[in-house]
Amino acid sequence: MKDFFICECGQQENKVVVSSFVVISKQVKPKKTGEPYLALVLGDRSGQLEAKMWDNVEDALDAFQQDDFLKVKGLINKYRNRFQLTIHKLRRLQEAEVDFADYLPKTTKDIGELWRTLAEFVATLQNPHLKALLEAFMADPEIAEAYRTAPAAKTLHHAYIGGLLDHVVSLFRSCDLMCRNYPQVNRDLLLTGAFLHDIGKIHELTYNRSFSYSTRGQLLGHMIIELEMLQAKLMQVPEFPDELKTLVEHLIISHHGEYEFGSPKLPMFPEALMLHYLDDLDSKMESMRVHFEREAEAEGAWTGYNSSLGRPLLNTAKFLEPKPAAAPQEPEPSASSQDGTAVGSLDAAEPNRDATVATAGTPPGNP
Repeated sequence: MKDFFICECGQQENKVVVSSFVVISKQVKPKKTGEPYLALVLGDRSGQLEAKMWDNVEDALDAFQQDDFLKVKGLINKYRNRFQLTIHKLRRLQEAEVDFADYLPKTTKDIGELWRTLAEFVATLQNPHLKALLEAFMADPEIAEAYRTAPAAKTLHHAYIGGLLDHVVSLFRSCDLMCRNYPQVNRDLLLTGAFLHDIGKIHELTYNRSFSYSTRGQLLGHMIIELEMLQAKLMQVPEFPDELKTLVEHLIISHHGEYEFGSPKLPMFPEALMLHYLDDLDSKMESMRVHFEREAEAEGAWTGYNSSLGRPLLNTAKFLEPKPAAAPQEPEPSASSQDGTAVGSLDAAEPNRDATVATAGTPPGNP
């Protein structure tokens, strides 16, 4: 196991660390002098860290590629309120030196328990066609194993092993609650959309070394892959109504909600609209949770800029923490006072002056 994880940066600020990382991204950029430097994003199972290598870059340029594992020596510091690593030395690790469990983040929840929860929800479906469809997906050993393992996204939300399953179980719970408040919504149809809306991620994403896109994922995207998977599974569900198939297809292709977010169609019936908003809500809440966790050591209640949400975030738990009471200040004795009387602020001294004048027989405030 590694000695240092990225989540421990707060404990190692302004210190030199030696540790290993997977290369999430690699860029060669020019300095102002025209000489090259390396701009990397490094990762382990606890998070990601920007890294720069300024010196002796020529020797390192061709020594490694994206998705390789590196042993790195460098200084942990902060830049614009975010931790980064200034690399002094690096070398590429051999496969035998790598414990892959150190590099891919994984849900802290029990995968088996999440899968059982999913199955319990599916068992409550009343529509026999939709129930048979989802059971056919869950009974497929290849799909079931990938569904339990895949992340829900590359970076934006639930980007960890088991993230897809975690996201869908959370979404199922939200859908179930919302259907109680909106009884006109077809619960079976909504839950089917929640189960299938991201199932194509098991083929769109690769997650052996780091999270990236497969060639098929890059060229088609998860929604096209999902329509293919749906068509294949419908062959195992006899007499599945064509109208119901069309509704399920629309749930899949409209769940991003807006054209600019990659949705080829806008949600056009209540279950599709609800799926979009609940999916978006669950994604954004997870993005916030991870951001607060990543910046737990930061001073103050405000975080740095969250690129996926396009804003900095306020940690309300920190904001509402009781502030330590200021220690009472001892009054300073007057340098000119001979009887030991302390001289306070100007506001405190004003009544004394008025009292002195009044004692002399002149009403206060009159010359």
